[in-house]
Amino acid sequence: MSTSSHKDIEKDGGSSQDSVPHLSDQQEELREAAEAPFTAERDSGEHDSNGEPLEKVATKYSVHNIRNVPNGGLTAWLQVLGSFFLFFNSWGIVNTFGTYQAYYETGILASSTPSAISWIGSIQAFLLMLVGAITGPIYDAGYVRTLLLLGSFLVVFGQMMLSLATNYWQVMLTQAICIGVGCGCLFVPAVAILATYFSTRIATAMGLAAAGSSLGGVIYPIVFHRLEVSIGFPWATRVIGFIALFGLFFSNSVMKVRVLPDSRRKFLDLSAFTELPYVLFVCGSFLGFMGLYIFFFYVQSYALQRRITNDNLGFYLLSIINAASVFGRIIPNFIADYTGPMNMILPCSFMAGILTLCLIATHEIAPLIVICVLYGFFSGTFVSLPPTIFVSLTKNRAVIGTRMGMGFAIESFGLLIGTPISGVILDAKGYPSTWIFGGVLVLAGAVLMTGARIAQGGWKVVVKV
Repeated sequence: MSTSSHKDIEKDGGSSQDSVPHLSDQQEELREAAEAPFTAERDSGEHDSNGEPLEKVATKYSVHNIRNVPNGGLTAWLQVLGSFFLFFNSWGIVNTFGTYQAYYETGILASSTPSAISWIGSIQAFLLMLVGAITGPIYDAGYVRTLLLLGSFLVVFGQMMLSLATNYWQVMLTQAICIGVGCGCLFVPAVAILATYFSTRIATAMGLAAAGSSLGGVIYPIVFHRLEVSIGFPWATRVIGFIALFGLFFSNSVMKVRVLPDSRRKFLDLSAFTELPYVLFVCGSFLGFMGLYIFFFYVQSYALQRRITNDNLGFYLLSIINAASVFGRIIPNFIADYTGPMNMILPCSFMAGILTLCLIATHEIAPLIVICVLYGFFSGTFVSLPPTIFVSLTKNRAVIGTRMGMGFAIESFGLLIGTPISGVILDAKGYPSTWIFGGVLVLAGAVLMTGARIAQGGWKVVVKV
């Protein structure tokens, strides 16, 4: 870049304040996280897999020039829609497993224990987060299109092969391994591409995209339940595969990389474990995710086995939870812009734990539905707010991606072991002990997150953290 160009950019950065919108502290952090690795200068020597030129890092002059990020426009909002369908067909599929759990217990895996069946969903969710965490450097290296195509193929292929499965290990290989790895490949592009198109609107864009995971968790259980009765498990599963194929085809058609980092991301930043707020939040998230999906996996079978509801309504409980979660991923994010993300996730986490414990005394349909709605809303923050919290806990913007990946990798092990352990407890002690286990885990996670909030912002209540 020429000297004159530097002067022009410096002039832009130092121009009147009226030309740049006022940003809240959280919006400033998100903007810096999105812009720090990038520049507006185009390097004709770099191209993406479609042969289109990519912008590369050459200087830090563009960090404070908010006009280098589109922050709207047709192309930018198409990325939001494309990311919406990536969430729809990754986290949305994971959020559907409760329906499969209830079906498998009386269907093709009736000879397996609930704990053994829950390993399938746990490994699927575990691989989504773990593979998503380790594919960051692959994204940084420019293989975004490869990740999208590979992830899309594995999700659709795994769904089609699942339709042919007749025993436990076939289901494990197709639904847990194949689909889980495919979902993990889609996770990073769904998040990272948006950060290069939005600055002050990044929270809104991310919330709208993340709502796809909840909507997928609404539609897929209903499709499976309605079609399994009429056309059988194989074709019901294939229909879901075709829906995923359509959505992922759209995402692959519109998703476009605007910029690439200058250097590849580090896998580890061990200095993070010397910072108490980060350590406490990651440990709290680990316990929270360990208990979070116990509600999702077992509430349908609980309602059906205890005859709280009939078969038809029972299978809609998961869709009710995920429908409420749509609002739980958008509204708390909006409020967090004013209160701070840590202050927002804490009350939601405590409420999720309390609602899980409330299932112990729930024996009628009306309170069960109310609890499902409230749980769906408050548990939604576990997916939508942690990325923002990792940004606020990281002073060095260059390692945000690394620390976020480390945090998600640790949390993935909570997803892996939580529901299988609860399945063992269910076999030995019954549902009340299962709800106690899940509720206490979420509450313990909330307590550790409270410690992280105090370590980061002190004891004052009215402090944006």
